[in-house]
Amino acid sequence: MSLNVRELAIPEIKIITPPVYGDDRGSFSEIFSDRALAGIGVEVSFVQMNSSWSKATGTVRGLHFQKAPFAQDKLVMVTHGSIWDVGVDIRTGSPSYGSFAGEVISAEAGNQIFIPKGFAHGFCTLEPDTRVVYLVSNYYSAPDDGGIRWDDPSLAIPWPVDPGKATTSAKDGAAQLWEGFESPFVFAGVTPAVSEEA
Repeated sequence: MSLNVRELAIPEIKIITPPVYGDDRGSFSEIFSDRALAGIGVEVSFVQMNSSWSKATGTVRGLHFQKAPFAQDKLVMVTHGSIWDVGVDIRTGSPSYGSFAGEVISAEAGNQIFIPKGFAHGFCTLEPDTRVVYLVSNYYSAPDDGGIRWDDPSLAIPWPVDPGKATTSAKDGAAQLWEGFESPFVFAGVTPAVSEEA
């Protein structure tokens, strides 16, 4: 399988689009291939697949992360609807520490976003009845679960929803602010660049 891959402003965050094969019946796509991901430099063993369904446009989930030894790489896709998905670099010493990169991910486009360990992750739904599916490289661990306020003005993330109109959880609304945040992650270098297609 040949994947189209594009790096965002923070190169560790990648947009991956598997090919789609269509005929009179509809279409077919391999949405996950360990071998194909390894071919573009994403060598991750995923252990679990999660799904979230959001009823309303403007539903925000995030910004979430898990610290070691339960830190998670994520491969995020949308099976119905669309989201604006974002990763925030929380690796101390990184040249992009505190910066974000985001992209629209949709069922129609068939694209995916790879968010590696060391990033806080979140998304906002752009349509009602949106379903997000994502693979993770580690299991959920409540003691290692962490979060940063999604609407923290210090991060200046241009969410596609007015903060006062967003649908979010009480937990996410009470997450810690960026000021005073002590990250459990340390920058270990940028991963090698990948070609546009592999």
